[in-house]
Amino acid sequence: MTAPNCKTMTMLRESLSMMRDLSRLREIAAVLIHYGWGDLVKHSGLARMLERAGKLLHWQPGRDVANLPQPVRLRLALTELGPAFVKLGQVLSTRVDMFEPDWITELEKLQNRVPPEPFVKIKAMLETAYGEPLDNLFDAFETEPFAAASIAQVHRASLKDGTPVVVKVRRPGILPRIEADLRVLEHLARILEMEWSDARSYSPQRIVEQLRRSLRRECDLVKEARNIDSFARNFKDDPTVEIPTVYWPYCHEVVNVQGFLAGVPGNDLAAIAAAGFDRPLLASRGAEIVLKMILLDGYFHADPHPGNVIYLPGNRIGMVDFGMVGHLTRSRREQIIQFLHALIGKDEMGMLEVLELWAGDADVDEERMASDLTELVMSYDNLSLKYIHFGALLSDVTSIMRANHLALPADLTLLFKALVSLEGLGHQLNPDFHLVDQLEPFVRQLMLERLTPNAMLARGRRGLADLARVAAGLPRDLSYLLRQARRGRLRIDLDMKRLDHFGSQLDRASNRLTLGVMTASLVIGSSIVLSVDGGRGVFGWLGLLGFILAGVNILWIVVSIWHSGRS
Repeated sequence: MTAPNCKTMTMLRESLSMMRDLSRLREIAAVLIHYGWGDLVKHSGLARMLERAGKLLHWQPGRDVANLPQPVRLRLALTELGPAFVKLGQVLSTRVDMFEPDWITELEKLQNRVPPEPFVKIKAMLETAYGEPLDNLFDAFETEPFAAASIAQVHRASLKDGTPVVVKVRRPGILPRIEADLRVLEHLARILEMEWSDARSYSPQRIVEQLRRSLRRECDLVKEARNIDSFARNFKDDPTVEIPTVYWPYCHEVVNVQGFLAGVPGNDLAAIAAAGFDRPLLASRGAEIVLKMILLDGYFHADPHPGNVIYLPGNRIGMVDFGMVGHLTRSRREQIIQFLHALIGKDEMGMLEVLELWAGDADVDEERMASDLTELVMSYDNLSLKYIHFGALLSDVTSIMRANHLALPADLTLLFKALVSLEGLGHQLNPDFHLVDQLEPFVRQLMLERLTPNAMLARGRRGLADLARVAAGLPRDLSYLLRQARRGRLRIDLDMKRLDHFGSQLDRASNRLTLGVMTASLVIGSSIVLSVDGGRGVFGWLGLLGFILAGVNILWIVVSIWHSGRS
């Protein structure tokens, strides 16, 4: 007996995993159908799996949502499905390279705000984490949270020495449901990549993996505390920026404690006006802060919307909620500077060069993309920089990428989202704010710094070091390849996702054919047996049994073909 191959074992593990989540699968399918996404349920294979498990589905969409636009129905469905799906929608809202602006606008409305957990549960979890009563650690602790999201909620408190703090607590029991939803989404992503070639270029499995990493970061509140400390170090010499202090003795995977920033929330426009802040100055400083994060540090707050900003006396800016951050390598920052320089300078060939780098292994029709970029540049040719809306310009660039079936790398989707949010924040404070005005001197200075002798020498050293590493490893790699070839173990892997599906279909067809031949043999054999001794006695019973088995086989074949036709 041969051991099962890897593919069989993988399919078995997936089937067992999906059976474990059967009740959640039925709930997800019901919500999607209610909001008019029944086709997605059918194509994803959820319908067949649930029907085989005896879970019948009601296929009529809800009348209350029948006339709503598709983007609205998607937002409502994701909201009802809970934290993992809300976070998926928020991740997709960064994919301006995948969705049209009306979809992005709707997905951006997804909020994590949900009713808070009862304080009894929160207190029990905190005391379990700390190993002692809250009264031993805090002088005061407000039982009502001032913010409640799907993953965590935030309470005001004060330490024993009277220091005001905010306590961010993860919701009890949230992890098992998130893990179940992620397993379902991974299954759907595999189906999408296998069945729809258009979806494959956007790498659904990578999106789900990005979602998994994002949710794990947000669920581990110690990681958020580390993010806060990193940003505090990056801005320790900037008196215009305030980052909360982390109180590490009180931090745990399920809770972190931060200093309270006493100021005006960025989304309270009336309070901002009443406090007498210099709003143009705040807009300019906010842009400088985020651009420093992106272009100099390579480590940026990925969601700089007004709710995560606090304005402090002296026109200082405080930032909170560091659960979602972006990371950029040195080479990626150089590409971004080059792209922004070409974008601001309306240099279509410079933009094309960078976009081709970002496209990776995807096939690029250079002639078509160059033509699209030339048309874009001409549409902005007669406009002064101060009249260019940067968000609209980025939207036009991503529309060109969509038209050419190119996807942005995950780190850049967060970056583009952050830049668009930053421009919206600046406009809220100052109607005359133009992000391009802030970008132009920043990018020009960085481009000049790249041309200094020291910078060129550093790049040269890095290039020589890379070349030396490749040259040093070349004999070893060639020797390995030759050894593998001599042993007959040299292998070339071809990634042909639909071939597995075709093989499965061929396997099912051969099984039906074999069963059909066996059924025909049963009919012929039973007829012969019944003719012996006039169909009486043992031979009569054997013939009758053969006909019954043949009838069952025929019924199974008909049902199988009918199910195959539906799917």
